[in-house]
Amino acid sequence: MIEQNQKAWDQKVKTGAAYTHPVSSEAIQKAKEGDWNIHITVDRPVPKQWFPSSLYNVKILCLASGGGQQGPILAAAGADVTVFDLSDNQLAQDRYVAERDGLMLKTIQGEMSNLSSFTNESFDIIVHPVSNVFVEDIQPVWQECARVLKKGGTLIAGFTHPFLYVFDDEEEERGRLKVRHSVPTNSIAHLSEVEKNRWLEQNNTVEYAHTLEDQLQGQIDAGFSIIGFYEDDFGGTRLIDQHIKSFAATRAVKNGV
Repeated sequence: MIEQNQKAWDQKVKTGAAYTHPVSSEAIQKAKEGDWNIHITVDRPVPKQWFPSSLYNVKILCLASGGGQQGPILAAAGADVTVFDLSDNQLAQDRYVAERDGLMLKTIQGEMSNLSSFTNESFDIIVHPVSNVFVEDIQPVWQECARVLKKGGTLIAGFTHPFLYVFDDEEEERGRLKVRHSVPTNSIAHLSEVEKNRWLEQNNTVEYAHTLEDQLQGQIDAGFSIIGFYEDDFGGTRLIDQHIKSFAATRAVKNGV
């Protein structure tokens, strides 16, 4: 479903969907002055202490992170930024902000579980917002992150809690939380063949609900030590926010000296 998600995200940019809106020039100017933050989940910013006190010349890979958001802010704060994303339309948002506000950053189109564009130990930090939901197997993503990070480098990753996917979306829109699915699952697993074809023809994304073991132990198995964690929600915009947080973020360090 890689091609499906690529087309879907290209279409989302055209329709102005959430997570495709580039940051403002005002936010970029503040970042240049040292006043910045980024989000890798929906509502809560990444703790500033998860980054070095200075980003000057720090090599950062913004992984599956197009949309003109995290990458431009980090570049404005002084980092040497590469934005890597499946959707070229999303990457175009980063190029737009860079040209608009006089930033230096690189954009590369590709699939997050294949970072063959980069040599071993190329980056100091990887910033990976909630996006591994769009790949069926996330272990290759963690392994590639470990390969391209320098020893002692930091992986800052956001992900969706798997329990979010056990509920029926249509029922939640009606104001009820109804358990319907089992994890692991994906967006089209429960659909009939006709419904599945209609879903794909409408350029919808296919999301995969991964287990917490895949998200956390997967990083550990790839050679990381998790040293930071926080949770987040939809900012109060969904019924489930009244009960539990739907997102999490980890700070992990690549083992070795």
